[in-house]
Amino acid sequence: MSRVDGPDFTGAPLREALAKTWSDAPGFWGWLTAVDHKRVGRRYIVTAFVFLGLGGVLALLMRTQLARPESGLISADRYNQIFSMHGSTMMFLFAVPVMEAMAVFIIPLMMGTRQIAFPRLNAFSYWIYLFGGMFLWIAFLLNIGPEAGWFSYVPLAGPEYSPGKRTDVWAQLITFTEVAALASAVELITTILKQRAPGMSLNRMPLFAWSILVTSFMVVFAMPAVMLASSFLISDRLVATQFYNPAEGGDALLWQHLFWFFGHPEVYIIFIPAVGFVSQITETFSEREVFGYPLMVLAVVSIGLLAFGLWVHHMFATGLPRIGYSFYTAASMMIALPGGVQIFCWIATIWSGRPRWETPLWWVVAFIITFVMGGLTGVMVASVPLDLQMHDTYFVVAHFHYVLIGGAVFPLLGAVTYWFPKFSGRLMAEPLGKWNVLFSFLAFHLTFFPMHITGLLGMPRRVYTYPHGLGWDTLNLVSSIGAFLFAGSVLLFLGNVFWSLRNGRVASANPWNAPSLEWKPSSPPPVYNFEHIPVVHSRSPLWETDQPVMPGLQTDKRELLVTTAIDAVPDLRDASPPPNGWPFFAAIATTMAFVGSIFTPWAVIWGALLMAIPLIFWFWPHDPLEPKPEQGDE
Repeated sequence: MSRVDGPDFTGAPLREALAKTWSDAPGFWGWLTAVDHKRVGRRYIVTAFVFLGLGGVLALLMRTQLARPESGLISADRYNQIFSMHGSTMMFLFAVPVMEAMAVFIIPLMMGTRQIAFPRLNAFSYWIYLFGGMFLWIAFLLNIGPEAGWFSYVPLAGPEYSPGKRTDVWAQLITFTEVAALASAVELITTILKQRAPGMSLNRMPLFAWSILVTSFMVVFAMPAVMLASSFLISDRLVATQFYNPAEGGDALLWQHLFWFFGHPEVYIIFIPAVGFVSQITETFSEREVFGYPLMVLAVVSIGLLAFGLWVHHMFATGLPRIGYSFYTAASMMIALPGGVQIFCWIATIWSGRPRWETPLWWVVAFIITFVMGGLTGVMVASVPLDLQMHDTYFVVAHFHYVLIGGAVFPLLGAVTYWFPKFSGRLMAEPLGKWNVLFSFLAFHLTFFPMHITGLLGMPRRVYTYPHGLGWDTLNLVSSIGAFLFAGSVLLFLGNVFWSLRNGRVASANPWNAPSLEWKPSSPPPVYNFEHIPVVHSRSPLWETDQPVMPGLQTDKRELLVTTAIDAVPDLRDASPPPNGWPFFAAIATTMAFVGSIFTPWAVIWGALLMAIPLIFWFWPHDPLEPKPEQGDE
C-alpha cells in the first residue's frame, strides 16, 4: 500500500523511501534521462560557463588584433566571424541561459517543493540549448560561422550581401536558444506561482523569486519577436520572401524594430536575475531583511514593464520621426529610476544591518560601483543629440560591457560563491575569493574605461584595424592589456572553484545563516529536496524559531503539493513525471529539423513528422499517482 510522510513515518526510513522514489536511474542511461532539477541545473551552469570561456577566447583574439594599429594578425573576414561569434555566444549561449540555469537549480528549493514543474520539459530545454550551441560552434570551426554581428542587421545579413550559409546558421541558433529559453520560462513561472510552500504568499516570496518571475514573463513576451524576425530573415534567404527588401515592398527597418523589441528587454532579462542575486546576498550578509521590500518588488516589476517601451533608443540614427524620439528618450531615462531605488535600498540594508564582509558581499560592492557607472552612461546615450555622435562608437561598447559585466557577471560570480555549498557541499576559499574580487574589479575597469575615451575620439565599433595618428593607439593597448588581466581573474575564479570542489571546507546545511528555504536541506540537497514540505509564516522562515512542516505526500510516488497562486494555500496533489528518454530523442529530432531546414524547406515537414514520434510517447496518457497493487493487497 502507498505510504505518506508523517509523524509515524519519518527519519531514516522516510529518507530511504524518498531517495528510492525520486532518484534517477543509475549509469549512463540515468545520466542521459535525468530530470532532477538540480542535475539539469548544474549541467546548464557548467555548459554556460564553457561558452563563457569560448566567448572570452574570441574577445582576447579581438583585443590582440586591436592592441596596435594596422595589425595583420587576423583577416577582415575572420575578424567579422570572431566578433559575430563573440556577441552571439555571450548573449545567446551564456548570459540568458546561465541566469535561467541558476533559477532552475535554486527556485524549487527556495519555493519549498521537491521538483520543478514539467521536469521532462526542463531536460528537453537543456538538450536543445546544448545542441544549438554545438551547432553554432561546429559551423564556426568549419568556417561557416556568422559574420553579420550578433544583431545580424539587414540588408547586410540578407541574401544579396551575405551569400552562403553563415547567416542561416545564426538565424537557426536563435530558434534553438529561444525554444530552450521559452521552455525554461514556462517551468519557472509555474513553479513559482503554483508550487510554493504553504504560507508563502506573494508578499512573502524572496526577492530572487520575484526577479525570476518577472524575467520569465519577459522571456515569454520578448523571445517570440526575435524568433519571428529570424524566421522572416531565413525565409527571405531560402525561399525568396521579401520581408526586408524595400525594392519588393519590404522594409529593412522592420528587422530593427522586431530585433530590438526583443534586444532591449533581453538586457534586463540578463540584469533582473542579478538584482535577485544581490538582494539575497545583501539580506544574508547584512543579517536583516532587505530594506523597502515593497519598493524592491515594485522596482523589479517596473523595470520589466518599462523595458518593452524603449527599444527605439537603439534606432535614433535611423531617421525615424523626430517627435517619437522624445517619448523613447523619456522612457530610457525613466527606467533609471527603479534601478536607483534598488541601489539605495541595498545600501540602506547594509548600512542598517550588521554586515559580514565575506566574498559574496564584496562582489555586491563591485557590482554597485560598476553598474552605477554603466547606468550613468546609459542615461547619456538616451539623449538623441549625444547618441547621434556616439552611436556605433566604442563609447557604446564600453557602456554595454559596464552594464552586462558589472551589472550581471559580478553578481553572478557572487551568487556562485554564495550558493556553492548547495551545488557542491563545500565552501569556496575565502581569502582567495576576496583577492579575486579586487583583481577582477581593477582589470575590468582597466579594460573598458578607456573605451569611453576611444569612442569619444571617434573610433567606430566592429573595425578590425585602424591607422596611426588618431589618438587611439595607447588606449587600445591599455584595453588589450586589461582584457588579458581580466581573463586571468576569471581563471582565478575557476581555479578557486576546482580547488574548492576537492579541498574546500565541508559546508553545513546553512553555513551563511541565510533566511530562505533553499538553505533548509543539507548541502548538497538530497534528490527529494525536503523530507517534509515546509510551512512559511514570514519572509525569512529560517530566522524564525518555529519552522513547521506539512506532512501527507505519498513517498512511493513522485507527488508534489500544488498551492494557490496568491496566498499559497494547499490546493491539490499532483504527479511529477519520472525520467525517460523521450525528451532527449525529441531534442535530437528537433535539432535535425532545425539544421536541415537551412538546406531545404522540406526538412521542416519531414522533421515535424520525425519529432512527432518521441512527442507521442512523451505525452502518452498515464496516471503516475495510481498505486500499483502489491502482493497481498485486495
